[in-house]
Amino acid sequence: MTDGERTEEIFSSSAEKETTVKILKLSESSNSVIGIKSLDVTCSGDISPTADKKLKIEFIGDSITCGYGVDDEVKEHHFSTATEDATKTYAFKTAEKLGADYSLVSFSGHGIISAYTNTDKPEKSSLVPKFYAKTGRSYAKKGDSGIWTADWDFSSFKPDVIVINLGTNDDSYVQGKEDRTQQFTEGYTDFLKDVRKNNPDAYILCTLGIMGDRLYPAVEAAVGEYSKETGDKNISAMKFDVQNPADGYAADWHPTEKTHEKAADKLTAEIKRVTGQ
Repeated sequence: MTDGERTEEIFSSSAEKETTVKILKLSESSNSVIGIKSLDVTCSGDISPTADKKLKIEFIGDSITCGYGVDDEVKEHHFSTATEDATKTYAFKTAEKLGADYSLVSFSGHGIISAYTNTDKPEKSSLVPKFYAKTGRSYAKKGDSGIWTADWDFSSFKPDVIVINLGTNDDSYVQGKEDRTQQFTEGYTDFLKDVRKNNPDAYILCTLGIMGDRLYPAVEAAVGEYSKETGDKNISAMKFDVQNPADGYAADWHPTEKTHEKAADKLTAEIKRVTGQ
């Protein structure tokens, strides 16, 4: 073991039986990074990876997709990795309902033209397009390097469907202003071109609305402009229902697991519709 590394026993059994071991990281890379150097197994039988599922989905999003605060249903509380759980989100639940493999590219507070801001200026340090083609995004680094310096290998996971759920943080800057709304539409359109360049065969589904739907018309406009400019018809938009106060709020007014479950039902039905399942 070297600096920053440790060895963990994750499963042991004295009985002979077929066993599947799954390792899940519940919190986002921005605030907690982990890597697996090796998996060492001692067993009496053969070892093989679980077979890929027929459907693969990539989710591109922000704190909603990360499961920000979902384990803390006190809206006045703030971010903690201890209360973040991606397995309780609409994204994970949708993948489970569809029996799909999944990849989450999501960073709390991030946007397309502006991260979350409480000023009248765009916050450009935390934009998803900046990190989309990288291995990840983290506030931590070792020397001058980090996971954001390594390019992502798009051949390692080829999604059949890509769900984009961005715009909630941008809205903190746009604030319904016409010129800023147009900037968002243009930025979103450019991002769609980047996503398509790296995923030529995927169906792209653009969503927004769980924590507010004011920018949803701009998302629709971006899909329309992109499709008109490129001729790409393998794309559409879907509006999530805004979270219902009766379903409660998690930390910093984020959606509860109940809200995520409702969103997963709507998204699952839409993916089935656009893919003909």
